[in-house]
Amino acid sequence: MLYVLGLGFLIGMKHALEADHVAAVASLASGSRSVGETTKMGVAWGLGHTVTLFLIGSTVLVLDWVVPETMALALEFAVGLMLVALGIDVMVRMTRRKAHFHAHAHGGSEHFHAHRHGEAIRHDIAAHAHVHPKGLPWRALLVGSVHGLAGSAALVLLTLSTIQSVWMGLGYILLFGLGSVAGMALLSCAIALPLRFTARHMTWAFRGLTASVGALTMVLGMSIAWRVAFAEGLFG
Repeated sequence: MLYVLGLGFLIGMKHALEADHVAAVASLASGSRSVGETTKMGVAWGLGHTVTLFLIGSTVLVLDWVVPETMALALEFAVGLMLVALGIDVMVRMTRRKAHFHAHAHGGSEHFHAHRHGEAIRHDIAAHAHVHPKGLPWRALLVGSVHGLAGSAALVLLTLSTIQSVWMGLGYILLFGLGSVAGMALLSCAIALPLRFTARHMTWAFRGLTASVGALTMVLGMSIAWRVAFAEGLFG
């Protein structure tokens, strides 16, 4: 029993590193201002993913219900469209106005972010005044929830089919979810740290990285939507 539950946690960590999950969190992280904020986004993604996954998984276990194939394909298609929208959002934010990227300190902490202001505004402390949002990143939570609903959760449901006990199955889902939270939190740190260390003198690298994240997220989203719609027959 402990072996199965421990395996669920490890598989959950690996599950967090799937390409569509990485792309979604990277696109969200491109607008964050600190390593802590980026990590919080990763944790929020994992929580949203876990909640919806638990709801679906518990329904499958308790009611002996099977997710219709058409519904699973439609949810995966929605993930593709969501990734396209996230990629477009990254590109729009980057091109709306030119930005310089650097670290600075205020409010008792040092952090970094893409900083914009017009030529008429002096580059001083006043120009850096802004508010850092507190609380749960609801956008990341919503993105994680959509991923939890989508066909990527088939891995969990397939494993659950080999578990006889309902309670053990529910425990497996929870540990799988905790693994995905931990995996995405670590991944978020990995995404944020290179930006943190190059924040002072590499604006060009930040802009190039941001453009790459946006473009790759859009391409991945379009490929998922195309595969589901035509190769797997959602619309035909």
